Amino acid sequence: MVVTVRVPQRLELIRPALEAGKMVFSEWPLGADLAQAEELADRAHLGGLLTAVGLQARSAPPLRYLRDLVAEGYAGRVLSTSMLGSGRPWGATYDDDHAYVLDVTSGATLLSIPFGHSVDALTMVLGEFREVSARIENPRPEVTHVTSGAVAAKSTEDQIAVTGLLDSGAVVAMHFRGGTSRATSFHWEINGTQGDLVVKADHGLWWMGRLRLYGARGDDSGLAELPVPARYQRSLTHWTERSAEPTYNVAHEYALLRDQITGTLAPGTDGVPDFRHAVRRHRMLEQIREAARTGRKVTLADQSP
Repeated sequence: MVVTVRVPQRLELIRPALEAGKMVFSEWPLGADLAQAEELADRAHLGGLLTAVGLQARSAPPLRYLRDLVAEGYAGRVLSTSMLGSGRPWGATYDDDHAYVLDVTSGATLLSIPFGHSVDALTMVLGEFREVSARIENPRPEVTHVTSGAVAAKSTEDQIAVTGLLDSGAVVAMHFRGGTSRATSFHWEINGTQGDLVVKADHGLWWMGRLRLYGARGDDSGLAELPVPARYQRSLTHWTERSAEPTYNVAHEYALLRDQITGTLAPGTDGVPDFRHAVRRHRMLEQIREAARTGRKVTLADQSP
């Protein structure tokens, strides 16, 4: 069963599917909050069911190549990483299709969706966080309908700033903004002792678009684009020219899931994350909210499911 409905409806669809013993693929986030995600993961675990969650940036060929470049020492020891992004639906205006994201209790927030997808990708490439500090703000408590001009209250955040340390000791700075930016929609840098790596995207919802990878090291005078080797396309070579399509990374995600189901996943290849991984990310986001609420640094000592 594949569940890609709006976040508030996921629990009511996934729960009976698990009770019926079905395998479930759910788009991220798994639930409206940590409690929902934990319930679904526990049900699946008790039933011994295969599950998957749609954090498709993990399946993107450029991101898998980036992770290998970091692991192989392209940039040397990673000193810091910075990520700047935008989330279109959480800006100054709204439309009928996205009115529900104005309510923070919907679970469809700037923190859970753009930031959640992005921080999961960052940890896939560079490892988990050791500690975080955060500011989560809602400087636009009222927004305007794009056609009618009607003003609506907004309780969800539209500014997120997170700093922290990874387990490796690298320094992290992430800033996500609601709406769009005329300057930078998405930019991710990794800076190391021997070089630099950069990821650029066409828009702020970057896990659904074309990614371009750049690097420079040693005596390189400037960044150069790094083509992704063909082996990262797996069996989807016919998708090579379709990398700008929103379904590109999803196609690679489904190919990985197919190999998991059929038992043909290549040795050493990680598959699509499951519901227990989703709980790990939901818990991390709750800890980030706690850091913002208290104004204190939070140690992420236990990121196990």
